Amino acid sequence: MSRTNLPERDALSSRHAQYVAVQHSPEFQDLRSRLRRFVFPMTAFFLVWYATYVLLGAFAHDFMAIKVLGNVNVGLLLGLGQFVTTFVITGLYVRFANKELDPRAEAIRSKLESEAS
Repeated sequence: MSRTNLPERDALSSRHAQYVAVQHSPEFQDLRSRLRRFVFPMTAFFLVWYATYVLLGAFAHDFMAIKVLGNVNVGLLLGLGQFVTTFVITGLYVRFANKELDPRAEAIRSKLESEAS
């Protein structure tokens, strides 16, 4: 191994140590916790909602075929509801990320960058 690679290796090792330290910091743990408290319940909600729709479509043909308005039936409305739900969850996540996650992530990044300088 040539000696010219040693400074690069030390710099990488130092950077790695900084990232590990940040990962174990209370600020980063709080960020991860907040993200998980939003993502896991929303994911569970959507998966249950989607599974319900699929199961109704597979086993409740008569219910899904109930006409609501003209040729629009319950199955079509629930299917469109899947799209609406996706957009609503996306909007909620964007608002949550802008308000809760992004400021904390920016503070962590700024602290890390100032320590690197």
